Amino acid sequence: MKQYRIIQFDMAKELAHGMCVSNLAYLTGRELGMDEDDCYQLAMAGMVHDVGKLELEKYIYGRGEDTLTIEEMKYVRSHSGLSYAILNEQGGYSQFVLDSVLYHHENYDGTGYPSNLVGEDIPLGARIIRVCDVFAALISDRPYRKSFDMDTAVELMIEEVKNFDMKIFLAFMRLLHEDGIEETADAKVYEEIFGITAEEEKE
Repeated sequence: MKQYRIIQFDMAKELAHGMCVSNLAYLTGRELGMDEDDCYQLAMAGMVHDVGKLELEKYIYGRGEDTLTIEEMKYVRSHSGLSYAILNEQGGYSQFVLDSVLYHHENYDGTGYPSNLVGEDIPLGARIIRVCDVFAALISDRPYRKSFDMDTAVELMIEEVKNFDMKIFLAFMRLLHEDGIEETADAKVYEEIFGITAEEEKE
């Protein structure tokens, strides 16, 4: 059986992205009134949602070109299924986490992948991760563009709001505008779930 050290793989930017999504998902869950255990499950799902990229050829992520070929795009889109397979094989993850990971690229209007699910057919955790994942990607540097500021990121998300569960999107907007994103999930989330402290993560 393959063993994966989820927290310690060497794709530093993907790890930082996972941390950001994890933080935002945890807080969005709280904003939605979810219980603490479900919020912790969201934090877990956010952290590991892209672990399938471990199985993808590194040249796709590091090559710095503007666009991917059609075949490369299909390959990249396989990462959510790969993430699910890795986590399911490793064991110890709830079905909530597994479903959140597998379906986090589904769009509310049915245009996402891997299964073109529509509306509330998409698991709740995946709908939350979807919003947080998009925002985290927009405010981060990519090989083909610089990061957007928060206001621009929000504007871009509004243009594509059909992709999101509106209740979740509005809760996320409240989180950004009422609380900001400077204070994200408590450090204890990482200490209790992943066994690391914020100080260890920075090393």
